[in-house]
Amino acid sequence: MVLERLARIEALDGAGASTAELVEELRALLAEAEAWSRREGGEAGARAVDDLRHALARDMIAM
Repeated sequence: MVLERLARIEALDGAGASTAELVEELRALLAEAEAWSRREGGEAGARAVDDLRHALARDMIAM
């Protein structure tokens, strides 16, 4: 599901989607990544989710 969401975000971005649409998709990606991390466990998954959370926060500030 995470990879599908990434592909959707890339397609929306390429099609000129609004910032609001992209942010909505990024938030959904974060939720899916968190769920994946809980299922898979491990430090790498938790670190990836944390990195994604920080990137989303940084991009929200830049808007």
